[in-house]
Amino acid sequence: MKLHTLVRPLLVASAAVSFSAGAQPAAQKPTPEGVATAAQNVIIDRALLTAFKALPNRFEDAKNPITSEKVELGRMLYFDNRLSKNQDISCNSCHDLNTFGVDNKATSTGHKKQLGGRNSPTVYNAGGHTTQFWDGRAANLEEQAKGPILNPVEMAMPSAEHVVETLKTIPGYVTAFQKSFPGEADPVTYENLAKAIGAFERQLVTPSRFDKYLGGDDKALSQAEKAGLKTFLEQGCQTCHYGPALGGSLQKLGLVVPYQAKDQGRFDLTKREADRMVFRVPTLRNVAKTGPWFHDGSITELQTAVKLMAQHQLGKQLTDGDAQNIIAFLDSLTGELPKAYIAKPKLPANGPKTPKPDPT
Repeated sequence: MKLHTLVRPLLVASAAVSFSAGAQPAAQKPTPEGVATAAQNVIIDRALLTAFKALPNRFEDAKNPITSEKVELGRMLYFDNRLSKNQDISCNSCHDLNTFGVDNKATSTGHKKQLGGRNSPTVYNAGGHTTQFWDGRAANLEEQAKGPILNPVEMAMPSAEHVVETLKTIPGYVTAFQKSFPGEADPVTYENLAKAIGAFERQLVTPSRFDKYLGGDDKALSQAEKAGLKTFLEQGCQTCHYGPALGGSLQKLGLVVPYQAKDQGRFDLTKREADRMVFRVPTLRNVAKTGPWFHDGSITELQTAVKLMAQHQLGKQLTDGDAQNIIAFLDSLTGELPKAYIAKPKLPANGPKTPKPDPT
């Protein structure tokens, strides 16, 4: 896969110091040298904003048309613990929709309290990514949905066939699959399960004030946030953080100064030297709310994360003022959660042959 050239990337940052209870937004702190104040009039060349795109209402895929029936089914499946071996974990366990699609843990707890090897990324706006998982091993949301259910460390179901057999013992699911995939002789399939979850996730979109700014509303951002956007652009962060999700492509971590980690990213999957330390660039949408950060969840302070990325990707030490400017801009990327859309649905009842939880 061809990688975009990294000029001055910033893999992760945050709009607010949410790791510290009661912390104030950067714009409200004593202003160090280089940080904009409300009295300043920051001018942004809008020609530089072409790297970004406003969020769509939903991320369409012609291979999986979104229907209300499919979304309703996908929502139920997303919240259903019966898709895990011990029936104690759902998609929402690690990607909590009420906490911006994450569980705010370094790595998530799976079957038999096992810990995953990588941080669970947010599912919000993930339809705008060019690839899924930290190592890019899934091409789209539908392919991604198949993985955790069968992962022995995560939901630990023994096979796709076992998942399908379980669903077929639940009468309400049989009916829901029939409505979602009309005309199919046997609609309850693992492929259709993934399509339903994918259809639901494609509408997990959180527009923010930045989208209003992209649409021409200059007052949507404060002067401090505009100063941060200017710094973001001047540093070249948009080289990696572009498009509607401000992230989602594959890039090398440690372009200038090597980043030391046991996890070698995509290389561990492909064994190709060109993929060593290549990871998917995380979205900056809602990044203030989705810590801890980095692929291993090892960074808990966002100013630290910003400076580390400057060091490893730019080979330079970012000033406190520039780091705080960027953090102020990222605050504008926090969107509103679609409360009605993400409300937990009533799940269909077990049938007489539905398997019991299996803790082994």
